[in-house]
Amino acid sequence: MFESSYRKTVRSCLTAAALVSIGISLPAMANANQDSDLGQRIQALEAQLQALKNQIAAQQSAEDTAKAEQQAQIEALADEQATQSKKLSWAERTRVGGYGELHYNNLDGEGGAKDKDEIDFHRFVLFFNHAFNDRLRLNTELEVEHSLAGEGKNGEVEVEQAYIEYDINDRLSAKGGLFLIPVGILNETHEPPTFYGVERNAVEKNIIPSTWWAGGAGLTWRIAEGWTYDTAIHEGLATTAGKNFAIRNGRQKTSEANAKDLAFTSRLKWTAMPGLELAASYQYQSDITQAKNDQANAAHLYEAHAVYRHGQFGLRALYAGWDIKGSAVKAVGADAQEGFYIEPSWKIAQNVGLFTRYSIWDNQAGDDSILSENKQWDVGVNWWLHSNVVVKADYQNQNNESGKDQNGFNLGVGYQF
Repeated sequence: MFESSYRKTVRSCLTAAALVSIGISLPAMANANQDSDLGQRIQALEAQLQALKNQIAAQQSAEDTAKAEQQAQIEALADEQATQSKKLSWAERTRVGGYGELHYNNLDGEGGAKDKDEIDFHRFVLFFNHAFNDRLRLNTELEVEHSLAGEGKNGEVEVEQAYIEYDINDRLSAKGGLFLIPVGILNETHEPPTFYGVERNAVEKNIIPSTWWAGGAGLTWRIAEGWTYDTAIHEGLATTAGKNFAIRNGRQKTSEANAKDLAFTSRLKWTAMPGLELAASYQYQSDITQAKNDQANAAHLYEAHAVYRHGQFGLRALYAGWDIKGSAVKAVGADAQEGFYIEPSWKIAQNVGLFTRYSIWDNQAGDDSILSENKQWDVGVNWWLHSNVVVKADYQNQNNESGKDQNGFNLGVGYQF
C-alpha cells in the first residue's frame, strides 16, 4: 500500500513537471516560429529586389546596345553617303538646265509712245551647276538676249550667275561670285512657267529692277523652321543724271563695275505656313552714282511682298520704293521712286490659269508737278502643256500721266528644264 502511494506521488510530480515544461516551451516555440517566418520573408524580399535589379540592368544593357547599334547604323550610312559621293563621276555631279521664252507684242502707242508689233526670242538661258562634294557647289547661268548679240545687233550675251556656294553647317551657307540680289518675287525665280503674263511685271522691272545681279559675297542663315535670313555685300548701282537717275539704267552687271561704293542688301523671309511666303528686303548704298558728289548720294531701297496659294486661288502683292538723297536727283523728282502691284489668279483647270494684275509705278515720284506716274491693267491666261512648258496670252491697258500709253495684247511661249 505504501508503495502504491509512493508511485502515485512520483507520477503526480512527473506530470506536474511535464506540464510546467510544456508551459515554458510553447511561447518559446511560438517566438522561434515567428522569427523563422520573418527571416523567410526578408530573404524572399531580398531575392525579389535582386531579381528587379537584374531586370533593370538587363533592360539598361539592351537599351545601350540598341543605341550603340543605332549610332553605328547612322555612322555607317554617313560613311556610305560620303563614299558614294566620292564615287560619283564628274558627269553625275554636274547638272545642266535652262529656260527660254518667245514673245509676240502687238501694242498701239498713244501720245507719242511707239507702236510695237514684233516677235522676239527674248531670252535663251543655260544653267551649268557642279557639286564638288556634299557641301561645296558651283552655280552658273549664261544668257543670250534677243537672239543675236554683237556689234550692231539687238541682243547681248550675259553671265547672270557664277558663284561658289559652301555649306558651313546645316543652317548657314556662304557664297561668293556673281549672283542674283535677294529682293522681290521675280528676281531670283523668273523662269517663264513660274509666273503669269508674257512680260515680267513693270514694277519689279523698273523699280527693283529685275533681273538684277551683282558681284560680291553673301550669307544665307536658316534661323529656324520657316525662317530664312539672307545678307550680301556687292557692287552698287551707278545711276546717271542723263537718264533722270532711273534705277534700271544703273545696273552695272559686274562688267568692270565701279566698286568705289558698295551696296548692302538683307532679306528676311517666312514660309512656315504651307502656301504662304512673306518677305521684306532692305538695301543701302552711300553713293548711287559712284561719282562722290552731291548729285545723288545715299540710297535706301525698301521692299515687301506676299505670295499666297490655296487650292485654285493664288495671290501676289509687292511694294518697292527708293529714298535717294542729293540735289540733282531731287531736282528731277527721282529722289523717290516707288511702285506697287497686286495680282490675283485662279486655276480653272489643273493646267489652265487666269489672272489679272494692277500696277502703279513712278521713277520720279519725288516731284508731284512731273507727270511721271504709270498705271497698267493686265488680264490673261497661262496654259501649261507640261509643268515646265507654258503658253501665255494677255491684254494690257497702260495709262500714264505723261499721256504716252501702250495698249494691246501679248502672246508668248516659255519653258524650263
